Amino acid sequence: MSSGPQNPNQAIDVMVPITISHVILMVALAAAAIAILIYGTIIARRRRNAAKQVEENFAIAEEHGATAEPGSASIDGTPAVSSDVPKAERAPDAAEMPRPAPAAAPVSAPAPTPAPIAAPVAAPAPVATPAPVAAPVPAPAPVPTPAPAAAPAAATPIASDLTQIKGLGPKLAATLVDLGITRVEQIAALTPDAAAALDAKLGVFKGRMTRDRWIEQATLLSAGDRAGYEAAFGKLGG
Repeated sequence: MSSGPQNPNQAIDVMVPITISHVILMVALAAAAIAILIYGTIIARRRRNAAKQVEENFAIAEEHGATAEPGSASIDGTPAVSSDVPKAERAPDAAEMPRPAPAAAPVSAPAPTPAPIAAPVAAPAPVATPAPVAAPVPAPAPVPTPAPAAAPAAATPIASDLTQIKGLGPKLAATLVDLGITRVEQIAALTPDAAAALDAKLGVFKGRMTRDRWIEQATLLSAGDRAGYEAAFGKLGG
């Protein structure tokens, strides 16, 4: 015979506390699972926002050519140099210097020819005195024709590299090269219609031409007006 309770009511009384305990445990586990899901969703959203912000910051830095950290060193320990810094011009080699023209050999003066000795001349016969002749009127001296004035020399551009324009980094310069714009003088010569057509082709960089005043910068750079450029846009190359 089984040793369990003989009365069904006693069995129910024994099972009720176990069932309530199980329900409480399941409710606690469900609440914990919901809390974990909510927390995981918040963390995932924060990570997505942080990754998006990092990508935006990197794109802006890449536009300005500032993706390398300032003061970073290369593999051999020397400080890294930004590619936007203009390189110093190479001094011409001695072989490239123009050679002076050879000096002309001195020309010796011809020896003086001795004058011939005149033979004795007999006394001339008396000649009648000629009538006075009017003095000839001197011809007017020719007036020198003034030399034509030299044409004014064309202004020497300060810079022709597109990246000398502030707000125009290497990535945007590469986009302009693909569109046929390779020099500052080409931007300075753009008409309003041509500038609008070019701006429409810049994709994500649309509007940068007007915002950073490219045409004004290019006009001053191509005209060689360093003082005017630095007064309007700051130090050149800074």
